[in-house]
Amino acid sequence: MLKPSAEDEMKANARLGDSSNFQTLKSTFIMGGSSIINIVLGIIRNKVIALLLNPAGMGLTGLYQSISNLACTISGMGINESGARQVAIAFQDGNESVISRTSRSLRRIAFLTGIVGTAVLLLLSKWVGFFTFHNNEHTIDIALLSLTILFFTISGGQLALIQGARKIPYLANVNMLGPLWGTLLSLPIIYFLGVRGIVSYLIIMSGTSMAASWWYSRKIRIVEEKTSWHDSFIDAKPLMSLGAALMVGTIIGYGTPYFLRILLIRFLGLDAVGEFQAASILSTVYVGILFKAMATDFYPRLSAASRSDVESCLLVNEQIEAGLLLAIPGVLITLTFAPLVMIIFYSSKFLPAVDVLRWQVLGVLLQVITWPMGYVLRAKAAGGLFVVTELFASISYLVGTWVGIRQFGLPGIGAAFFVYNILYFILIYRIVHVKYKFAFLKNNVQVLVLAFILTGAVLLTTYFSPRYSLLINIALTIAACLYSYKKLAFSHWIARFVNALKRKG
Repeated sequence: MLKPSAEDEMKANARLGDSSNFQTLKSTFIMGGSSIINIVLGIIRNKVIALLLNPAGMGLTGLYQSISNLACTISGMGINESGARQVAIAFQDGNESVISRTSRSLRRIAFLTGIVGTAVLLLLSKWVGFFTFHNNEHTIDIALLSLTILFFTISGGQLALIQGARKIPYLANVNMLGPLWGTLLSLPIIYFLGVRGIVSYLIIMSGTSMAASWWYSRKIRIVEEKTSWHDSFIDAKPLMSLGAALMVGTIIGYGTPYFLRILLIRFLGLDAVGEFQAASILSTVYVGILFKAMATDFYPRLSAASRSDVESCLLVNEQIEAGLLLAIPGVLITLTFAPLVMIIFYSSKFLPAVDVLRWQVLGVLLQVITWPMGYVLRAKAAGGLFVVTELFASISYLVGTWVGIRQFGLPGIGAAFFVYNILYFILIYRIVHVKYKFAFLKNNVQVLVLAFILTGAVLLTTYFSPRYSLLINIALTIAACLYSYKKLAFSHWIARFVNALKRKG
């Protein structure tokens, strides 16, 4: 297996800095603190919706969220991601002028695209409602939902600045305070209005996120340069050229859940959409912290190091190693106690989704590995390859879901999720290996193999040895927790991080 030479690795580590190897773990813990609060708030919101609105209400919420996410992605034109990349590079180079002009362009273009996106969904609300539900009963709700586009798009531009500047504490606060105020203000509406309050709930959640991101983006000290709107459009061109490719790929990513839910409505009904929504949320509750860290800190760090394939390879390997060690315990716990978790987080009415949850958890574990590799395409500005990989993932998932639902019913969508992630793993590894010389380091291969042996054993005992599965799986989970703790606490790069802190002190 190819890997960076010892000399190349030493040079890359020297450029990255002694503490770089630990930034992934450090950022994960910083974001993790706020994410834990965010997760608890999400549990409360989903529990209330599940109890008050039942699976059908949960399904309707998921559909509205899918429409909003897809519309926001189209409206945003990928500028938030390309902007974060541009700002990260500007901060790395210390170019105050580029930082100032880029940040102003981000805010202005985000506002304009948000206005346009809101207007378009407002005008197309009747068509979107009919295409989704085969009736016009939801036209007014979708028209009101267009406000979320404006709020999320403005928020995206502000978060791109914070992310590019790598102000991780600010991102952590935005991640916590926006959902906190959104929860406090929106749940009473669900309680009093029921299903009719779902859209108001989504509008409030997007509005509080926008307010929190605006507050903290203003705290970043930037030397302001007066620029005209014409200058901002010129500065936005490179953002939009890369952003367009990222937007297409992200549209595919957000469009897939939307079409999946339409398939579920057609074949299994709105209750099945709610059960799938519950399983999807639970499958990412734990590793969502890791994905948040990737989006907020790992991506700008990878962008700043994107000029060197060796540095990029090392950063991706570090992210995968930390991600797997942190994810394995949570994945095994979810697999072991899936029925109990479903009842605690939702209610017994959602138990048909347990098999979906188990298969999706396995797919999410694969994403802990593939997401860092996928971010290489974004950091390298390989927009065409990013679109190709997202299109492949979307088609394979949709086709697998169609086959799975027809053959196995609701559990088929969970199995399709797992299979598509296997196919995506093969594709993305091949691309980054050939084009950017990426390879797994030996230590990562060991962790990867162990992860799949443990998860496979837990899943097999659940289905083939139900009488003893609980005891066996608890023992395996404890062993995995001890292994992860040992690797995280005593690995050589943690020791180097401690030494680096001592030297700085």
